[in-house]
Amino acid sequence: MAQMIPLFGPVPGGMEMMVILLIAVLLFGANKIPKLARSTGEAMGEFKKGRQEVEEELREMQDPDTTTTTETDTATETETDTNTN
Repeated sequence: MAQMIPLFGPVPGGMEMMVILLIAVLLFGANKIPKLARSTGEAMGEFKKGRQEVEEELREMQDPDTTTTTETDTATETETDTNTN
């Protein structure tokens, strides 16, 4: 079995998390922490959205037949609709 190596070292436990939270409250103040958390969440959402768009573009570049097939199907449907009218 492969041993997993943590990327950022050991994860802080309960007491360490309390100290980090206390330092955050002292630095930012209790009123600004919810705003900071909200903006961090929005930034993460934008990052995920951008990452998905890049992955989608990479997939299209790797398999161009998929987009060509879809465009051909759409063109065929349009021609069929035009011929029936």
